[in-house]
Amino acid sequence: MTTVVLAVESSCDETAASVCRDGKILSNVIATQKVHEQYGGVVPELASRAHLQNIVPVVDQAMADAKIQSSDIDAIAFTQAPGLIGALLVGAQFARSMALALDKPVIAVHHMQAHVLANLIESPVPSFPFLCLTVSGGHTQIVRCESPYSMKVIGETIDDAAGEAFDKTAKLLGLPYPGGPLIDRYAATGNPAAYRFPEPQIPGLDFSFSGLKTAILYFLQEKKQQDPDFVEKNLPDICASIQNRIVTILMNKLVKAAQETGITEVCLAGGVSANSGLRNALAENGKKFGWNTHYPAMEYCTDNAAMIAITAYYKYLQGDFATLETTPTAKSDW
Repeated sequence: MTTVVLAVESSCDETAASVCRDGKILSNVIATQKVHEQYGGVVPELASRAHLQNIVPVVDQAMADAKIQSSDIDAIAFTQAPGLIGALLVGAQFARSMALALDKPVIAVHHMQAHVLANLIESPVPSFPFLCLTVSGGHTQIVRCESPYSMKVIGETIDDAAGEAFDKTAKLLGLPYPGGPLIDRYAATGNPAAYRFPEPQIPGLDFSFSGLKTAILYFLQEKKQQDPDFVEKNLPDICASIQNRIVTILMNKLVKAAQETGITEVCLAGGVSANSGLRNALAENGKKFGWNTHYPAMEYCTDNAAMIAITAYYKYLQGDFATLETTPTAKSDW
C-alpha cells in the first residue's frame, strides 16, 4: 500500500508545494517572490499577499508534475512553525481547507526539523545518529538526530543567525538583497586571509554573530575613511575574509560537537548550506576527522516543500497527525 503526501511550505518568501510517495519526492515546485528585492529584505505583508496569489497554481503544478489526482492523496502537510505568522497562515489555511474538502488527515511540520530531514531525500542518506549543522537566515543550530522522530538541539545562536550575518554584511558592502550568495560568489576569487576578523568566544556549542557584524562595520568605516573606494577595490578579498570567518566559527563548533558526542555522521542543512565555502569546509573536516559527510541537493537547501513532504511522510508512518484546529505559530521550540 502506497502513501502519498502533498505538502505546502509558506514560512517566509517562497511559496512551495511537493508530492512525496513512500518517501520518494515526485515533485518540488517553488515560486520565489521577487517583490522584496527593492526593499532589501522580506516585507511580511507583501509576502502574505504573494502566497495568496501563488499557492493554488504552485499546488496545481506540483500535482501535475507528480502525475497524481486529488483522490490519490493520503494526507496534506503544512509548515506550522517557525516563520512569518501571516505567511504561515496562508499555507496552513490552504492545507486544512483542502484536507477538509477531501476528508484527508493533516500533518503539521516544524520547519527546522524539516531542514534536518532534507538529508534523507536523496541517497546516500546519513546513518543514525547524526549531527546536523542547520544554518539559515533566521537560525543557526547543531542538532543531534537519533531518528526521524527524535531530534535535539545541542547548540544554537544566542543572538543573530549566520545567514543574517552574511546578508547584513553584504548590505554594508553595498550588495543587493539577498547578499549571502553574492558574498560566496565574490569570495571565490578572493584571499580569505587578506583581513582578519574576530571569533567570538562563546562557551559550549552555542554561537554568536552580532559581535562579528559590529567588527565588520567598524572595519569598513575605518577603511573607507582612509580610502572611499576601498570596498570597490578589494571586494573579493573582503568577501573571502568575511566568509572564511563565518565558516570557521561554524566549523569549530561542529568539530567540538562531534568530538563531545563521538558521532561521525555529519550533515549540513538550511539555506546557507548552499554556500560553497561551508560545503568545502565540511568536506575538509570530514577527511581530517574521519566523518561521513552529507548535505542536501541545492534545491533542498533553501526553503522548499520537499523537506516538508519527507518529514510529513515519517510523521504519517507514526500516525502523528494534527487536527483542523491546529494553528501556526511564528516561533516554536522543539
